[in-house]
Amino acid sequence: MMPVLARRLRSTLCSVFCASLAACAAGTPAATPAPMPDTVVVVDTVEVPAGPDRELVRRVATLQLQVLERTAQVTDLQRQLDAARQEIVRAMARLQTLASRAEAASVMAEAEIALEAVTGAAGGVEVPAATQARNLLALGAAEFAKDNYGGALYLASQARRVARAGEGRLTSGEEGGRQPGEVLFALPLTLETAQRSNVRAGPGLGFDVLFTLDPATPVMGHSHTEQWVRITDDQGRSGWIFHNLVRSAGEGGQ
Repeated sequence: MMPVLARRLRSTLCSVFCASLAACAAGTPAATPAPMPDTVVVVDTVEVPAGPDRELVRRVATLQLQVLERTAQVTDLQRQLDAARQEIVRAMARLQTLASRAEAASVMAEAEIALEAVTGAAGGVEVPAATQARNLLALGAAEFAKDNYGGALYLASQARRVARAGEGRLTSGEEGGRQPGEVLFALPLTLETAQRSNVRAGPGLGFDVLFTLDPATPVMGHSHTEQWVRITDDQGRSGWIFHNLVRSAGEGGQ
């Protein structure tokens, strides 16, 4: 009797276990694969031309970078110059006995006259020399108001020098005044002739030849109109020369 009951019990347990397994299998959802990451499409924003234009684009890019570099250098030099000027003014403040009130006022008046002269020579147009002289004169007036007559004298002297130099650039060798479309360089350019060159009375082949310069002759460039550059030589002679007949000083020896 006992063996029969044992067999029936084992059979019942097996049936229950198998049914449980089937129920679990039927209620389990199929595994979902992990989603694939989104695909990122990168579009290049730079187009590099092929063929002969490639070298031209490369050269232009190099020149643009060089301009940025020079601009940064000039900005830094200007910052250093401003700092040095302020230090000089502070030193002048500690040496009040070097300049009297009357002396400082006199030089400031001379600087104002020089500023009016350069403005008149420019025909009322604001030029770099006038701007710089006006700023220096304003700084000098501020120091004068603080009773720093030494600093005021120094700044006024600088303003007078800049204004007079600017007037000289505008009037040097000019018989017919400024030419239409003439643009002053921010600073005089130190140049030299690239070859034997004619210097003319005006910016064009229709003007008379004033004199001729040998190759590598130092000249100073003051302004330009289209493709012509107004220059003066070491003898103080002034005239116009075609742009490709001059180059940066020392460039020919490179």
